[in-house]
Amino acid sequence: MNNADEQIATILARYGEPADGNVWQVEGQAFLHHKALERIAAQARITFDPPTILRAERDEAVLLVVGRMGERAEWSIGEALVDVNYHVLKPEAAYVYAMAEKRAKDRVILKLIELHDVVSSEEPHAVESSPSSSNENAPAELDLEPGVVVELKRKLDGAGMVEAVIGLMRSAETQQSLAGLAPEWRDEVRRYAKARMVALGWAPKQAA
Repeated sequence: MNNADEQIATILARYGEPADGNVWQVEGQAFLHHKALERIAAQARITFDPPTILRAERDEAVLLVVGRMGERAEWSIGEALVDVNYHVLKPEAAYVYAMAEKRAKDRVILKLIELHDVVSSEEPHAVESSPSSSNENAPAELDLEPGVVVELKRKLDGAGMVEAVIGLMRSAETQQSLAGLAPEWRDEVRRYAKARMVALGWAPKQAA
C-alpha cells in the first residue's frame, strides 16, 4: 500500500468505512462508491443548502451545491446531459436533476473530508472503469437505480426535518412504491432514509 492508499484508508476509517470494497483504482485514479459517500456524509453530519439551478433543460441539468461540515463550507457544480455525460438504458427514464445533484454532493463531500484525489462512482468515467463483477465483496453501487428509487431519494433529500422523513416513508404512496421494488432496492431506500434522518440530527438510540 502506497502513501496515497494509506491516506485514503485512514480518512475512510475515520468515518467507519473500509477501503476494501469501497475503493478501486484504474490507471492511477482512485474511485469511491457513491453509497459510501452518503454514509460518510451522515456520519460527518454534513448538511447541504438548497441547490441553485444554473441550467434547466429537458435533457440537461446543472446545479450548484453548497455543503457544510461544522464551520467549514465547500461548494461544487454537478452536471448531467443525456447521451453526453449521462447515459440511460432504454426504456429507463432519465433523471438529470437527480444525477446532477448526486455528482455535486459527492464532489462537495470529497472536498469536506479532504479526499482531493478521489472521485465518485457517479462520475461518467467511473462507470466506464468500474470494477469487474468478479469482486464479490464489492457492493453493487453501480447498478442502474430504478426510476422510483431515484425519485424517492430526491424526495428524502428535500425533507428538512426528521418527522418529514418518517411521514414520507410511512405514506401510502411510498409504501405502494416500495412494494413494487425488488427487496434489495427496498432495503436501499430504507438505508437512505435512515442516513437522511441521521444527517438531520436523529440518533438511533432515540428509536424505541
